[in-house]
Amino acid sequence: MLSKRQHFIKRTFDLVISLVLLLLLLFPILLLIILATFSTQQFGLFFQKRIGEKGVPFSCYKIRTLKGTSHQNINEIVGNETIFGKWLRKSKLDELPQLFNVLFGTMSLVGPRPDVPGYADLLEGEDRMLLTIKPGITGPATIKYKNEDKLLLQQEDPNTYNDVVLWPDKVRINKEYIKNWSLIKDVAYLWVSLF
Repeated sequence: MLSKRQHFIKRTFDLVISLVLLLLLLFPILLLIILATFSTQQFGLFFQKRIGEKGVPFSCYKIRTLKGTSHQNINEIVGNETIFGKWLRKSKLDELPQLFNVLFGTMSLVGPRPDVPGYADLLEGEDRMLLTIKPGITGPATIKYKNEDKLLLQQEDPNTYNDVVLWPDKVRINKEYIKNWSLIKDVAYLWVSLF
């Protein structure tokens, strides 16, 4: 687990980078929200309940990519994704509003992806280590499974595949990330995610 000093370093890095990025990207984010509003015929920014640090639920900000859905079921993506939404998801631009989550302290730039209730909040034993840090916009498991939606859609039973194969592997990867955390590695994960 991270020491108090490591938590402080990580949080300071998050604050500085998120402030800089929001200053640079505020107009593009607003533009994407407006375009998503026209594309989905609903307000282009939406909030999902996710599990955060210490198992505390929080609202995760995203740009809307689907028409008239809750955005929580993989099967909804197939029939309800707009053309603009598909581009947003593929480019990961739908996650830009999470920079506000980082600024407000509910997320980090790098860490385990925040999950919907029923996963991280049910972790037991050493696996609960994942709840000792803020969830991230990107991280080693996110990079490994960057095409997760496509992978799930290839499965006969996506939910079971997620529960039996993907989720346990993500837990393992994220535990290793926490045990071996360094600021240099966070910078490297951000670099890989961007390029």
